[in-house]
Amino acid sequence: MSEKLRAEELRAETGQNAGSIAFLGLGHMGGPMAVNLVKAGYAVTGFDVVPAAIDTAQAHGVATAATAAEAVAGAAVVLTMLPSGKHVLDAYRGTGGQPGLLATAPAGTLFLDCSTINVDEAREAAGLAVAAGHRSVDAPVSGGVVGAEAGTLTFMVGALPEDFEAVRPMLEVMGKRVVHCGEHGAGQAAKICNNLILGVSMIAVSEAFVLGEKLGLTHQALFDVASAASGQCWALTTNCPVPGPVPTSPANRDYQPGFAGALMAKDLKLALNALESTGVAARLGPLASEIYDTFAAEGGAGRDFSGIITDIRDKSAH
Repeated sequence: MSEKLRAEELRAETGQNAGSIAFLGLGHMGGPMAVNLVKAGYAVTGFDVVPAAIDTAQAHGVATAATAAEAVAGAAVVLTMLPSGKHVLDAYRGTGGQPGLLATAPAGTLFLDCSTINVDEAREAAGLAVAAGHRSVDAPVSGGVVGAEAGTLTFMVGALPEDFEAVRPMLEVMGKRVVHCGEHGAGQAAKICNNLILGVSMIAVSEAFVLGEKLGLTHQALFDVASAASGQCWALTTNCPVPGPVPTSPANRDYQPGFAGALMAKDLKLALNALESTGVAARLGPLASEIYDTFAAEGGAGRDFSGIITDIRDKSAH
């Protein structure tokens, strides 16, 4: 579809007079997502505070602006992919006496936040956007850098039904699965619940492989059994923490992410915050958060989170 047709489609979807997307946050995830939107014919203007991210985006055909305010001027959609809830809220409200995105964007802009942040922060951001006369959607992602590059991400969406329908065509360009989880904050709730499962299961799979090594099992033998039995899970069959059984897993690339240990530690901290605020009697979640905090602090921050197996192996009795 041509850029002109995409712009017209976006105007119709959002009810705006402008047809562009302001994409703020062009890092390892946001950069490829913006590129996929451009390839699909959307008019995208990107911005990032890191000059290298700007350069990479430009090299892949993404138009960029000198400031965030310049990027959102006239935009129909403001898509944010930022490191934390504080970054999102500061961007929305403004800091240092400078106006934020909510004050800069045209009335009725659709704010689409794809960051992974606390549920309470997502709901606060949505409340600020709506109070300022805008529309709000939270749509965190799963799938890592590989999924961002391939356009195969999963989006977990919190939005009013009409706003979900407005952003769904854009999300389907960047992902292969788009799930409407409920209203504001529901996307973030689904994301942290999913990653709680993922963090705990990766630790369990890694412990099982190290135990198998101690008991004389080959990696392939354990994989062949568990992948076709009750131990089957994504952490085993897609992101297998040992090299060999799944050739595309990060274990075959010396644990280059992928999904970095620092990000898993962050997401489990978000899950821990939610567990504590809701009074859930969780035991494995807090322990997984502690394990990944230590892993990230001891050199695993930039390694794939499946590299936790090396930590388990190193700390095991010989």
